[in-house]
Amino acid sequence: MRKIDHDNLPHLVECARRLAVTRWCTLWAKLAAYWWGVGLGPDCSFIGRARFRRHPCSRIVIGADCEFRSSPVSNLVGVNRPCIISSLMEGAMIEIGPNCGFSGTVIGCAEKIIVGENVRCGANTLITDTDWHADDPRTSQNAPVIIEKGVWLGVNVMVLKGISIGENTVVAAGSIVTQSLPANVVAGGIPAKPIKNLPARNKF
Repeated sequence: MRKIDHDNLPHLVECARRLAVTRWCTLWAKLAAYWWGVGLGPDCSFIGRARFRRHPCSRIVIGADCEFRSSPVSNLVGVNRPCIISSLMEGAMIEIGPNCGFSGTVIGCAEKIIVGENVRCGANTLITDTDWHADDPRTSQNAPVIIEKGVWLGVNVMVLKGISIGENTVVAAGSIVTQSLPANVVAGGIPAKPIKNLPARNKF
């Protein structure tokens, strides 16, 4: 075991603090999920207080081993808001696969949002299937969003309605996804478009 000195003491104290915060926030999240009728899989962890809002007669299911970072210091990239998972209308459905990671991610669903297993969502990402103002005649119909397994959304990425992203695709930081993306590519820009191909992955 390494000797504890001034070089490593701050790191050890921070690790202990984070462990305590994670245990407390995870307990709170389990109670909040129960209160809101959210299906929360085993061994999910929470750093900071995530927010759940489930509309009556809608469904939110989160797979096992997912991690939610909502504290501003939970990700050194910089998280500027808590994770917020919400269904907005009757019949809406959010399904999140196992082993996903979210940092200040907002998921707002009026119809259907599917997030596959092993998806990474960087700091302050947004996933939504609606324009949020259904009473405004300038909006169009809600449309499902499907993000397949192994996708990685970079910092500040927005995924808008009617989009599918194929497995193993990486979306570059700051991109806005307004059209579907194929599997196994790096995509970026506003709107996001494929930039280069990636080798397919057999395991995630």
